[in-house]
Amino acid sequence: MDLKQYKAALEAVLFAVAEPISTDKLADLLAIEPQVVERLCGHLQDEYAEQTHGIQLLCLEGRWQFATKPVFGDYVKAALDRRRNVPLSSAALEVLAIIAYNQPVTRSFVEQVRGVDSSGVVQSLTQKGLIEEAGRLDLPGRPIAFRTTDVFLRSFGLSSLAELPPLHGDEMSQEEIAARMEQAAGRMAAQEQEAGD
Repeated sequence: MDLKQYKAALEAVLFAVAEPISTDKLADLLAIEPQVVERLCGHLQDEYAEQTHGIQLLCLEGRWQFATKPVFGDYVKAALDRRRNVPLSSAALEVLAIIAYNQPVTRSFVEQVRGVDSSGVVQSLTQKGLIEEAGRLDLPGRPIAFRTTDVFLRSFGLSSLAELPPLHGDEMSQEEIAARMEQAAGRMAAQEQEAGD
């Protein structure tokens, strides 16, 4: 690869990772010298510093990360707030039910139960504050476990997880669990509407 391609690769990695990543790690990923990474990231910083861009490349103690320029922060905040307030889809309710009844659980556990990729749904629920990381399990690869949050309890009108609807025996289909969660979400929406009237 030539320097332009390395710079494009750096840009792609920094965008995809979305959290600070060290110069040394970037150098390892691209199999180039750390000094070359520094120089290429410097070029990217200069390019994104122009007024035609809404993002910037920050260097945080030797780690690099894309960030919104402060002048556009209000727009980003409004977009994120809208996304948080979007009603939950049936897939989101299903994932939330699986986590609520089995927590702490890994994303792969959720995917095994549902039979489909759930990474986007888990990310969305995390952004809405309904679930959070609960540490890493002592298993190969040390997968991240997820659990529900206080926001989940408040949103569904529960004071504790003990108030979740009981499961009939040990076996209740995920559809039944999701339906119960949807009923709770409907009750919550009705209460919010009454409070607003």
